[in-house]
Formats: sequence, C-alpha cells, structure tokens
Amino acid sequence: ASELRGYLKSLGAEISEETSGVGIWQDISHVLEAADVIWKNVSDESDIESIFNSILSLLLYVPAEKQDDLVITMCEKIIKAHEGNEQGACRIQILSNLFYGLDEANPLRYNVYCSMLRLGGQTDNLNIVVTDMDTLGEWIDKWKLSVEQHQNLLRLLHDAFLETRQSEDATKVMVELLSTYTEDNASQAKADAHKCIVTSLRDPKCYLMDNLLMLKPVKFLEGELIHELLSIFVSGKLSTYINFYDNNTDFIESMGLSHEANLHKMRILTFMGMATEKKEVTFDTIEQELRLPAEEVEGFVIDAVRTKMIQTKIDQMQKKVVIRSATHRTFGRAQWQQLRDRLEAWRFNLCQVRESLDSITPTP
Repeated sequence: ASELRGYLKSLGAEISEETSGVGIWQDISHVLEAADVIWKNVSDESDIESIFNSILSLLLYVPAEKQDDLVITMCEKIIKAHEGNEQGACRIQILSNLFYGLDEANPLRYNVYCSMLRLGGQTDNLNIVVTDMDTLGEWIDKWKLSVEQHQNLLRLLHDAFLETRQSEDATKVMVELLSTYTEDNASQAKADAHKCIVTSLRDPKCYLMDNLLMLKPVKFLEGELIHELLSIFVSGKLSTYINFYDNNTDFIESMGLSHEANLHKMRILTFMGMATEKKEVTFDTIEQELRLPAEEVEGFVIDAVRTKMIQTKIDQMQKKVVIRSATHRTFGRAQWQQLRDRLEAWRFNLCQVRESLDSITPTP
C-alpha cells in the first residue's frame, strides 16, 4: 500500500506516501481516489493493467464487510476513466480480473459484471464479455440475486446488445426479461414490455412475434397503440399496417421506427401468410397485395427466401411463384392439428412401406 501511494504521488496525485494506520481498506480507498492519474500519465495498457492488478491483490484481502464500497468505487472509477471507447478493452480486462478474483458465489460479482456490460456496450467491446444466457443463469443462481437485480442485469445486457448492433440478441434478452414478471407484478413492467415490442419490430431478423402476445406484461398494454401495432405484425396484412400508419404517423415516428423498414417487414409477413394458404401465388397477386411495381416482384421474392421463412421456386414463364414450404406467422391449435395430421399420414405411409417390404422378403 505504501509503494502504491508513493508511485501515485510520483505521477502527480495528491496523496501521502504514509499509510493511514487505520486499516488496509482505508489505504485502498485513498489509492482508488487518486487512481485517475494512472489513466492520464501511463500510456502502455499492460502497465495500466499491472498497476490495477496490484491494487486488486490488496483489495481481495480486505474483510468482506469492508469490501463492498471498495469494489463499487473501483468499478465506477474504471467506467468513468475515459469518455468514448478509449482503452475500452483494457478497462474491461481489469474488471474481468476483479470479477474472477472474487469468489464464485460472491454477490459483488454482480456489480462488477454490470460494469463490464456497460463498458462493453459503450466501447463496442461486448465481444470480450461473457453474454451466454446459460452461463448467466448459473451465475444468477450462485449470486442469489433479487428479482430486481436480475431484471436490471437483463436490461443492461439488452442495452449493450443494442449499442453493439446485435438486435437479434437484444430481442431475445427482452423476451427473457419479460418472462421474469409474474401475474402480481406484470402491471409494473409496462416500460419493459413497450421496449420489448419496439426492439422486436426494429429487429430486421425478427418475423415471428406471436409469443410476445402471451407475455403477461404485454397483455397489460391491450388497448394501447403499441399493442395494436404488435398485433398487426403478428397476424395483420400490409393494408392493415398502412391504414394504421396513415392514422398514427406521429406515433410511429415517436417510437423511432422506420416506416420503410416496417413496410418491408410487413410485405414479408403478408407474403408468408399467403404462402401458408396457397401452393402457388401469381406475380399479379403479389403485385396487388404487396403494392409492388411489377419489375420489383422477383427481387422481393428473392429477399423473402433469404429470410429462410419461405422456400419457393420462381416460374418466370407462367409468372408465378411455386411454394415449397412456409413458416406460419402464428402457431396455435389449428397449426398443431395440421402437424398432427401430417405425422399421422407419414406414419401410415411408413407402415404401408413396411408391410410391402415384409410381403416380398423371404422368411429365413
């Protein structure tokens, strides 16, 4: 502690070289308060990490009852060390060293991890932070987090995914967040439910959203414009969306949603609905239903196939699209019944093949 004090003083920090005499926890507190000079006067990131590792080596020996404030202070200092993404990877590595230095079940790991998420998002270095949901689930159980802490962690992870342009992962996290609410507290989750819907609508890879309507917090939004908009994306047609937009243009813009992106997604969804009902769709039908110029029909079908929601073959001679398979936008009782009928038919056909093979196979 004395050596750290002397080193920081040599960098220009206003700190005494003499230890406090109160306890190591007080010395570390003084060192952390003076640590800003490290970022200003040390350029080599490996040296910066070594200095903070020296601080960590002392912090981990502090009695548990004195450790909380020091860990939180250190996290705040490292987060605020720079604006933007300067030395982002180095700062995350220092927090990672602290994280793994603490016992696996130490609830302070939660504070450190949340700081790593914030830095990962702010500095575009989320790729070096563990974000696997299975691993997070194990950690959450070990740390014995409250429901509020669990939800806060998921919100930070969602925001970090958005900041690093990982919209698909952000959508999954928001759905996970909403699933943490129960019947008793679902009414308190309106803000999260609202954000979840907007995230799903913005996500260019998210086409199936019927599961959101089953979430209790989303149900509390019934009667509001955001719920009506979600319902359109779940089961409505392009024409329904256009009518909604014409009547609620300001609302769409206030949500930060792109009307052009919404139109593209609704065209895909409407085409998916058509493809589950018909084996063939003419170019004229696509042109009329999806309000596309004739010259854009083939390009649109190719884009639809790229989503992997639809499998088709374009018949240019007859100006039609032959549907090979299509994903249902909603999966309810009717779809389960259809699946059951297909499986029954396959089983019957396999039995017929087996009987035919048995009839021609000589008995040994």
